[in-house]
Amino acid sequence: MKPSPFAYHRPTTVDEAMDVLGELGSDAKILAGGQSLLPLLSMRLAAPAHIIDINRLSELAGAKVGDDGVRVAAIVRQATVEHDRDATAAVPLLGQALAHVAHPVIRNRGTVVGSLAHADPSAELPAVLALLGGTLTLASRAGRRTVAAREFYLGPLETVLHPDELVLEAFFPRAPRGSGTAFVELARRHGDYAMCGVAALVRLDEAGSVQDARAAYISVAPVPLVIDLTAPVAGQQASAADWRAAGDIARDQVEPDGDIHATAAYRRHLTGVLTARALAEAADDARRVRAAA
Repeated sequence: MKPSPFAYHRPTTVDEAMDVLGELGSDAKILAGGQSLLPLLSMRLAAPAHIIDINRLSELAGAKVGDDGVRVAAIVRQATVEHDRDATAAVPLLGQALAHVAHPVIRNRGTVVGSLAHADPSAELPAVLALLGGTLTLASRAGRRTVAAREFYLGPLETVLHPDELVLEAFFPRAPRGSGTAFVELARRHGDYAMCGVAALVRLDEAGSVQDARAAYISVAPVPLVIDLTAPVAGQQASAADWRAAGDIARDQVEPDGDIHATAAYRRHLTGVLTARALAEAADDARRVRAAA
């Protein structure tokens, strides 16, 4: 199929983009990588009157690594971050999750911020941002504001982003000292949307005991769901922690929907199994980090 007719705009500065967006509002859609937007246009699931292409905005083309984490601007490609050793060393969960995003040809064009702003509950990156306590910086002609990931998402493909706002960047904080991370998902084929996915973070103390265990989920809730799973494993040695008990708690807290790919019961079962697996891998990662320090 072909998209409905639309007017095409290609601003060259962020200010110009905000001016155009401010004038057009809900009649316009932002085009960055286009890997989510173009299929919607082609299937006529979206029919905006205007498309604003931000690919000439060099101000939004960088990924910056700092002491506090990684800032990824709006037109940075997923593959760029995936292969940025400094970025994935600072926030390993980024690299762990990006390896599961679609296929390399998609990651070569798709943007990190575009995936976050699209708000697909099956997407990996929103769960990563939520688990790490990350933020998004939004801008319009009225000014800028920073929104926490857990407050940004309202529902499937629905966020707090106003019609006249542009997402400038996403900030992925470094995990706390002594932490390890992992990302695990199960799909029918690699690159397909996951039937369930888990981003996990485990923090250990100097003696190797669990201080903190948390996980974020994809494909089992309408928004990125973060669950604190510390209680059943707190104080246990990471190598012998009862990760299955943590998985059971997570399984009982999700209320997934069924679809043609998996029933609700199967997604709930996967939540428990993958939680235990992801937490164990994150704990192993934390021990490797400590041993190398």
